[in-house]
Amino acid sequence: MSRFVDRVVIHATAGAGGNGCASVHREKFKPLGGPDGGNGGRGGSVVLVVDPGVHTLLDFHHHPHATARAGKQGQGGFKAGANADDMELRVPDGTVVFDDRGDIVADLVGAGTRFVAAAGGRGGLGNAALASSARKAPGFALLGEPGETRDLVLELRSMADVGLVGFPSAGKSSLVAALSAARPKIADYPFTTLVPQLGVVTAGEDVFTVADVPGLIPGASEGRGLGLDFLRHIERCSVLVHVVDCATFEPGRDPVSDVQALEDELAQYTPALGGELADRPRLIALNKVDVPDAADLADIVADELAKSYGWPVFAISTASHAGLRELTFAMAEQVRAHRAAQPAPEPTRIVLRPQAVDDAGFTVEADPELPGGFIVRGTRPERWIRQTAFDNDEAVGYLADRLARAGVEDALAAAGAEPGCPVTIGDVTFDWEPSTPSGVAVMMSGRGTDRRLEQSNRVSAAERKAAKADRRRHRTDEELWSEQDE
Repeated sequence: MSRFVDRVVIHATAGAGGNGCASVHREKFKPLGGPDGGNGGRGGSVVLVVDPGVHTLLDFHHHPHATARAGKQGQGGFKAGANADDMELRVPDGTVVFDDRGDIVADLVGAGTRFVAAAGGRGGLGNAALASSARKAPGFALLGEPGETRDLVLELRSMADVGLVGFPSAGKSSLVAALSAARPKIADYPFTTLVPQLGVVTAGEDVFTVADVPGLIPGASEGRGLGLDFLRHIERCSVLVHVVDCATFEPGRDPVSDVQALEDELAQYTPALGGELADRPRLIALNKVDVPDAADLADIVADELAKSYGWPVFAISTASHAGLRELTFAMAEQVRAHRAAQPAPEPTRIVLRPQAVDDAGFTVEADPELPGGFIVRGTRPERWIRQTAFDNDEAVGYLADRLARAGVEDALAAAGAEPGCPVTIGDVTFDWEPSTPSGVAVMMSGRGTDRRLEQSNRVSAAERKAAKADRRRHRTDEELWSEQDE
């Protein structure tokens, strides 16, 4: 049995970029032919694509995790790693994408519309791309950037021109079946319709779609019944039709109070896509006039409703098809007027926003959690941190040079940073040592090493040796006896 799912949560994970390769060309009579490590490939992105053939989010309900492939690692001989293919997820037309904070990040309308849910990571540069006059044969390469991971909420908002609203068992599904080729479930009990039903209606030269929204009851805008879950399906509707049951025997109900109750619920509902439902044109369809008492009641309240709301009122019967032709052409006229009032689509324009002259691309601020510490925020510094192999001294020195050239060290000094203070960039915290001020040329070192780090390494080794000797001097008698027994 097929199911209709119009709201899901997906976990999109893009592929990581491939690592760059650190390689040196070697052949006979040329033992050191220069660096020839290739770049890593780009990781695959997770992309949402509108497909007119998809009408539900059921696939994501069963498979909420989407993981794209990683890029391939670079190789020697200037061989770049292969880029990973993007993972395309097919979604219905009218899908709205929310982030984990509840903000709308994309409204996917129109066949072929694309949205990158999670961007793939960049591939790391190989040592051939990192070679310079200062580093003729780098002994390191950049790591691939991790892929983006996002949790997104997908909600389907039906792309219908006319929305039918009314109480349960008012005859909305019967009206869709009478006007179109759609065959929704019809029964003589409330809440027969559990999911929105769409039908295509033809009126002369006009063709439009009609959506049957599950029955509304007082309090639907606050979560009662099924109304809150499916009210969003009328957000895109250009015309709303109140389908009123004139043959109901429920106490306290009549066509006038039903219309007022529906209007109260619509007024309390705030569309996530903007606008107000109160601005949409309305029609009133007094249904079931094939019943004699219902026909008499429709004659009595028709003038009152038209005078109170100023909307066209039609007496119809989905059983005998009385009044359906007039209602159909009235809906077509309203839809035609709405379409004519829409602005013409503007051609796609490329907007170029040059970086400001005084924009350094990063910010330096005090760390609220580490006294005397600082946090550096910025797209480039954080990306450089992720692409650095910290087990390679030369790679760490290269990172220091990049930060110095970008002005990070000067900015830290201007902010009051002192040697040894903790500095956090991305997810890495280190003790700042201003050993590479901006403009100072890099010091030549051996492959995989950096002279600026050798001194600190020697100090660390000396400290470890002194600590070991100190522990030996303070050993207890029990420890000495234990060593002699061994």
